[in-house]
Amino acid sequence: MLHVLPYLVAAWVFLAGAYGLATSRNLIHAVGCLSVCQAATYVLLLAVGYRDGATAPVFSDIEPGSRPVVDPVVQALALTDVVVGATVTALLLALVVQIAKRHGTVDPDELSELRG
Repeated sequence: MLHVLPYLVAAWVFLAGAYGLATSRNLIHAVGCLSVCQAATYVLLLAVGYRDGATAPVFSDIEPGSRPVVDPVVQALALTDVVVGATVTALLLALVVQIAKRHGTVDPDELSELRG
């Protein structure tokens, strides 16, 4: 059961962020909830890349194949995920600032110009 726990945590964090996103009445809150949804991917990548008893994938001091190492691709994906998440959050917050300047509100229900 313990090996499934990180996947359950990732699903719970994602669902909490998705619920907040669906019920949000503030664009800044919605951007924060979207960031929480993305934080679930960090937990998921950590769960996928974890190996019990493994070391860092640096082979300068050990012979290759002598002991298990973690997958460096998962580490690179996690780092890329963090960078993309920060970029998307900054872009969305800049858009919220522009919406607040032009329309005077951050409530999505009051933005009638954005309705199709």
